Amino acid sequence: MKTSHLSRAQISRSAIRRLHIAMRHLFVRGSYKPLGISGESMINALLELKPEIYGSISDPNKVELKGLHYIFQRLPQGIEECSFIKLISREGFENSKFSPIVPAKRRRQCYRIDADQMYIEMVRGYSDIYDILTHLTFMYIEAEKIRSQAIDHRRRKKREWVMLEKMVKNNKTTKKKNRELGYTYLSTLLGRSFEETKEMALKFEKTKKVNSLFNIVYWLGTISIQEFFDKKDRQITFSGPLREKVGKHIFGSYWAHNVKSCLQENKLLHRPLHVISANLHSVMNCFFAKTALEQKNIKKDFDSLVKMLSKDSKETHREQVRQFAIDNGMIEISDQTGVNIGVQLFDLAVINKDRRKKAPVIIVMDYAFGEQAYELMDELIKPFEYDEEKIPLNIESINIMGKAGILEGIKGDIMIPTAHVFEGTADNYPLENKFNTRDLQNSGLSVYKGPMVTVLGTSLQNKDILRYFLKSSWNAIGLEMEGAHYQKAIQAASKIRGSIKENVQIRYAYYASDNPLETGSTLASGGLGVDGVKPTYLITKSFLKSIMS
Repeated sequence: MKTSHLSRAQISRSAIRRLHIAMRHLFVRGSYKPLGISGESMINALLELKPEIYGSISDPNKVELKGLHYIFQRLPQGIEECSFIKLISREGFENSKFSPIVPAKRRRQCYRIDADQMYIEMVRGYSDIYDILTHLTFMYIEAEKIRSQAIDHRRRKKREWVMLEKMVKNNKTTKKKNRELGYTYLSTLLGRSFEETKEMALKFEKTKKVNSLFNIVYWLGTISIQEFFDKKDRQITFSGPLREKVGKHIFGSYWAHNVKSCLQENKLLHRPLHVISANLHSVMNCFFAKTALEQKNIKKDFDSLVKMLSKDSKETHREQVRQFAIDNGMIEISDQTGVNIGVQLFDLAVINKDRRKKAPVIIVMDYAFGEQAYELMDELIKPFEYDEEKIPLNIESINIMGKAGILEGIKGDIMIPTAHVFEGTADNYPLENKFNTRDLQNSGLSVYKGPMVTVLGTSLQNKDILRYFLKSSWNAIGLEMEGAHYQKAIQAASKIRGSIKENVQIRYAYYASDNPLETGSTLASGGLGVDGVKPTYLITKSFLKSIMS
């Protein structure tokens, strides 16, 4: 079939496959130059794909500001100043004198080694590597746009670039009287209006752990100009230990062993166990928030309390609830393995005064990321190996709550999957979802039921692909990154290995963090904020009600 006869969805899916093949190849090779032949193949695939989250990526005259704001919340602060980036495994830097840098929206340890080099820990599997390489590829595309706007046709630096350079070097962009002038220079270099440049610059300033737009534009342009004129290379490398360890379940195995050891130490290993994959606040708040805050003379109904806690910027009240929970039976397992997944244990015999001999125990694990979900769930529900004995776990239910992009509906609506379809493969996982939708009646939120697509990366989707999943016979209701991986581990354990019961209760529910088919409603437009509180607690309460019944 000729390319001209392919649909946009087919072309886009082909671009995603090429992108992932290129990433896998470069990972095995060990290094690449972003503007070398291999790097350019990734750039071309991303430009052909035109992901929705990266907005005007394909416009050579416009720098995509919302996309830059999105990626810099997920990359380490100061990475725009570095020519050399190295992706590493956990290799001992946590015990070094280098101060860890943790991005605002990704739990990963990063280390600024010197003025030109940044090390980034990758302990969450291939999805984490694909995610960061996609963001870096986009960053280099935008850096080239800045360079082209900063240099004239005679290969001389334009006046706007020279003036911006002086302002950044002399630290004049922090003074209010200079900012308006700075926005003017920036707007020319970015190919954006003064108004939208100023709006996004202020947004960058208000974002924690992200440098100013002045700093980012100056350094992206500077390093690109240095490579263009002085042949000073940029390079991304992958450490030997990372290439050796990734995909081998090493960190997931340590993590799961720690969880099961804690269950054994607290004499909970043989009790009925219910796993919840969610955030580390909603279950705790359902059990303890009202009582904990009443002791501080804060008397509100539960819905008002959790909204207050979600806006608790200094985390004073959240810490009060957490400490009260620990004092009253919640067991907290902080992660020391590097997977960055905390765990809480709730013994209902203590917390809920459940007097049954076999009172349930709830294991709450923080959100996993992409393929990491398979590794962690697979290791967690395996029998506990202790003193040359294999002790099977009495897993009664597995409950997955997550954020997902919705294909119909609006932010905050709820999706109940009937199957997980793994993008780019022939893998699909039908399931009998035991989630109780009756608990959502009269909630005021729309509820959608149907197949969901587990994507290789949310930042790789465009409208053509999403419309295909929505309008074709797949009839997909949303997209996320973990469902197929969780279900793969659960099905293997229950139907093949026999390590958990075949009739284990499975509950999945997602709330919509964005609608990538609506302009202005993608993840780049910002988080849910307080709008996410209602669906989060409706789902959590439904899980707990089912577990305790």
